Amino acid sequence: MSLKFYDFKMAPSPRRARIILAEKHVPHEVVEIDLRTGEQMGEAYRATNPNCTVPALKLEDGTVLTDNAGIAIWLEETYPEPPLLGTTALEKAEIASWQFRVETEFGMGVASALRNSNPAMKNRALPGPHNFEQIPALAERGLQQVDNFFATLETRLGGRNFIAADRLSVADVTCFVFMDFAKVVRKQPGDEHVNISRWRDSLRQRPAFRL
Repeated sequence: MSLKFYDFKMAPSPRRARIILAEKHVPHEVVEIDLRTGEQMGEAYRATNPNCTVPALKLEDGTVLTDNAGIAIWLEETYPEPPLLGTTALEKAEIASWQFRVETEFGMGVASALRNSNPAMKNRALPGPHNFEQIPALAERGLQQVDNFFATLETRLGGRNFIAADRLSVADVTCFVFMDFAKVVRKQPGDEHVNISRWRDSLRQRPAFRL
């Protein structure tokens, strides 16, 4: 039994795991879950992942990892090369810190802006098995979060090739994916963000980041 990866090509969350799988050259089977039709809410997929989200990774022993954090750690421990979570205590701490910042300051901003404003996501302001009403004020705040993070990242990347620990890490993967996805809320770095553009163009040259 091979690894089974539950994916949806149009969504940012599974793309994060997809890039890590590719960077580490991990063989796996892919199962597409169509979020457009609500397949993730159906009983068949609920039996695999009760969280009703993608990605999920089914291991050879039948264990199912149901989020990016767990998937990244399992892959790092099982396929340590190349290391994407750091190799020393300091590297691991720095990468974890920036991963947290990217998710909370940037990713949550994009998600809040989209889920609280898009009519197609009525009652789906948060992912998962439960429905939540949209709150327009959170959409406005999310856009502000994105602008603020672009300024933070531009400063951080001054003279640096990667976000943390002077090596490619999950923080770069997460940030790159969110940045591409931010187009859905009409937010992208501007001409003034020269360091972000340099960093982004460099990552685009890696085959895994084209997936």
